[in-house]
Amino acid sequence: MKDRRPYRRESEERRRDDLIAAALELVAEGGAKAATVRAISEKAGVTAGLIRHYFANKEELTRAAYTRLMDQMTSQSLAVLQDAPSDPVIRLALFIAASVSPPVSDPVAVALWAAFVQELRRDPEMHAVHRVTYLGFRDLLQSLIEALPAPPADPRRSAIACNGLIDGLWMEGALLPEAFEKDELIDIALDCSGAILHIDLATAYRTEREKT
Repeated sequence: MKDRRPYRRESEERRRDDLIAAALELVAEGGAKAATVRAISEKAGVTAGLIRHYFANKEELTRAAYTRLMDQMTSQSLAVLQDAPSDPVIRLALFIAASVSPPVSDPVAVALWAAFVQELRRDPEMHAVHRVTYLGFRDLLQSLIEALPAPPADPRRSAIACNGLIDGLWMEGALLPEAFEKDELIDIALDCSGAILHIDLATAYRTEREKT
């Protein structure tokens, strides 16, 4: 019995993940309305009854899919810091650059985000998910700002401003990548964030990139 429990738990988590992945694929293809219980079950190759074993209803599955999308993008931004130097200026610069670059800035991710955002006004619990994931990313950004040698007087306000800048460039870069030169959006993100924080992020980023 002891040998079977981890296997079963892993199998159940895998099935749940497969259902979330199927929902994301369907939303990407046809919007939130395309992710019906029947369509999700067909995409995942399971019965509709199995979906109800893992999720109380379609709305709960939709919230889980939105959480997955947002957590994945945050994780992709954070990944660049795993082997980054301890210098807080470089770490902030790398994080910002990653947040406006592929794979974070991706047309499918933006399409998914836009589809899910439409549900925020209709579903208070979806709004709660959005709040948690938005604040999670912003808090990470704020922590990187607070670690700077000369942090701003109000790191929270600065994080809000930088996050708004990142969101806009993330969206534009994903939807119309051909309109921008190579690394142009990274340069803009670093220059403008640096202006907000009164620090030269662009030079720190370029110097670090030259080492690799």
